[in-house]
Amino acid sequence: MFDSYRRVLLHAFALFVCAAFASGAMAQSKKVEFADALPLAPPSKIVVIEQRLGTGALAQPEAYVVIDYEGFVFDPLVPGGKGLKFDSTLDRGHALSVLLGVARMIEGLDKGIDGMRVGGSRTLVIPPKFGYGSRTAFGEVPPNSTLLFEVKLLDVVLQR
Repeated sequence: MFDSYRRVLLHAFALFVCAAFASGAMAQSKKVEFADALPLAPPSKIVVIEQRLGTGALAQPEAYVVIDYEGFVFDPLVPGGKGLKFDSTLDRGHALSVLLGVARMIEGLDKGIDGMRVGGSRTLVIPPKFGYGSRTAFGEVPPNSTLLFEVKLLDVVLQR
């Protein structure tokens, strides 16, 4: 009797956990889609391609993240999708430290970095509505451009 009661409780708990993770994944999936390769055309969601999984601290909203990145205008006709390079911490010689999830960066970077672990790297393909939209950016990025960012997560510092 006790074993069957315990089994029912364990199954109920497992279903609860699965439902909780599924609802979180569904909320994320409205804006973010994980893929194994670059899209063949500009996407409607933020496309995240894991290049390397990190093993360190987790990037999460309201934590400071330290990243190296290169930003390009996405061009699916160019190998690697890298059209015009418009920004790079590597070229500047210093990483960016920024508070995640509070609109200090374009939404596509905020959402695309969320959930990374230190030591990881991702390629993000960001549609205009999650990038610079109808604005010209950096004096070079045309309005309504899809963007491609290569991001490496160097550190996460939680607020105190």
